[in-house]
Amino acid sequence: MNLDTTSTIKTLGDCAYQAIEKHFNKTVKWEKSVNKDEDPEALHQMRVGMRRLRTAVSRFGLSLNLPKSISDKNIGKIACILGKLRDLDVLKDILENNYKPHLLHKEQEVLQIALSTLDKQRKTALSHIHKTFKDESYKDLKKDSQDWLKKPSYQPLASLPIQQVLPDLLLPEVSRFFLHPGWLVGTEVVDSKVIVQANWTPEQLEQHLKTEGEILHSLRKQAKRIRYQMELFTELYSESFAANIIDVKHIQESLGMLQDSMVLNEWLANIFKSELNSQLRGLTTLLAANRYQLWQQWQPLKERYLKAETSYNFHLTILQPLSVKDLELP
Repeated sequence: MNLDTTSTIKTLGDCAYQAIEKHFNKTVKWEKSVNKDEDPEALHQMRVGMRRLRTAVSRFGLSLNLPKSISDKNIGKIACILGKLRDLDVLKDILENNYKPHLLHKEQEVLQIALSTLDKQRKTALSHIHKTFKDESYKDLKKDSQDWLKKPSYQPLASLPIQQVLPDLLLPEVSRFFLHPGWLVGTEVVDSKVIVQANWTPEQLEQHLKTEGEILHSLRKQAKRIRYQMELFTELYSESFAANIIDVKHIQESLGMLQDSMVLNEWLANIFKSELNSQLRGLTTLLAANRYQLWQQWQPLKERYLKAETSYNFHLTILQPLSVKDLELP
């Protein structure tokens, strides 16, 4: 099915094409630099581009006829391989710039053991990327994406006005966001009212993070999913929509920094085993203090998003995209 590109009404298919074109081009733009391992920023940008391409393909898939290689599964696999190297770069940056300068000389020497291990892991992760770029699955994704962009093929739904279908595209993900169990970590429900536990000690926090840290990480990933999806349609909504995206980004970043600290602690524990606290007591103390501070910063944002008013206004914004007339105004 082909779309009438002369139509003054922006269709679902138009939005799908623009999103896939934008994020595919952004992704392949960084490939050479990533393959040469020239700049960690190139890796970051390619990973983000791949993730956003995955979002576009998965969310618009019901309106498109896409080759098998341009699939959520295939793109996700490639993004995961890029992500493993990126995660190691983030760990190295945090260790070297945020913590190492604050350690005693003896602990800095011990930390060098971890950094040497990280370098070895990084070489392995980079080799996996080199292999991926040579794999047929990646080559097929590139070629089929280029071919599809030259001659796109659509399902009948693609012809619908984008304003008509926007709420139905966004609201399912928004509902999963607000109903995520991660919001209830650190709360107590009393007589159907959610009470935020504001007096946890650092020891209590560490205990809960061991059992509920994965739930918080899942909420972070859900925030990222809804943010990427919403950013596909920023120009089709008012300023309140953009403000909601900023809020979701803050949620993602807040939980992301907490997750980074937890991952770093676990990574160090895998290297030093039972000797971690004795060998790097200063570092583990700093990490725990950082997690407690991040947890305190997370509480006001969590409390606001647990209010019915916040959820209601968020949903209401999604239900009110700009009209065609508003979009055509200079």
